[in-house]
Amino acid sequence: MTAKLRVLPDYSRNGELITVPLKFEPFQSYFLVFSKAVSAIANHKNFAEYKTIKALSGPWQVSFDPKWGGPKSVKFDKLKDWTKRPEDGIKYYSGIALYRKTFELSASISQQKNKKISLDLGEVNNMARVKVNGKIVGILWTAPWRIDISAADLKRYNQLEIEVANLWPNRLIGDEKLPDDGIQNDNTWPEWLIKDTRRKSKRFTFTTHKFYTKDAPLLKSGLIGPVTLQQSDF
Repeated sequence: MTAKLRVLPDYSRNGELITVPLKFEPFQSYFLVFSKAVSAIANHKNFAEYKTIKALSGPWQVSFDPKWGGPKSVKFDKLKDWTKRPEDGIKYYSGIALYRKTFELSASISQQKNKKISLDLGEVNNMARVKVNGKIVGILWTAPWRIDISAADLKRYNQLEIEVANLWPNRLIGDEKLPDDGIQNDNTWPEWLIKDTRRKSKRFTFTTHKFYTKDAPLLKSGLIGPVTLQQSDF
């Protein structure tokens, strides 16, 4: 994911057998390169230890794209799967939503030199772009949903923005609950498409084949969390 290379100083050797302790996140893999040349190292562990220093609980301000049926702004009292929300505009939403929150760091942490602070999103469905204090710190698309935010000019009060994108099926399923103004039995293009006029059905999507029914199970979507700030030793 990052193309970074680093030394694994913690290993043991017994004749031709070399044992290297590894820590795997879900679905993670590594390339191990054995070399006679070993560079100098600053620690004696293979993996950093992460300690949670703050849980970002409480309300979030969330913005959806009204062009795709979502509310322009809504408050989530707590993080929740979009499909569990009562609003159809969120429940069946497919696209990008923006989460906003201000978080506070204690002076003992914000004033530390060479501090290593990471943001752990817990669970995301399906991709996230993270911005802290106006600076994009990276994109997450798989576990671990953790990203280093140390270079984001952290201070006492910090602005956090997380853009989350899900998949298309939920919008297709939601549209199946509305009148069908697509291709009918005569296999001709619908009139609204040919004439480029407004659709009366209020559907958002159009396909030449029905991939889902109105009763198809919805896919988990959005920022699920828990979202935490974590500090590591390297």
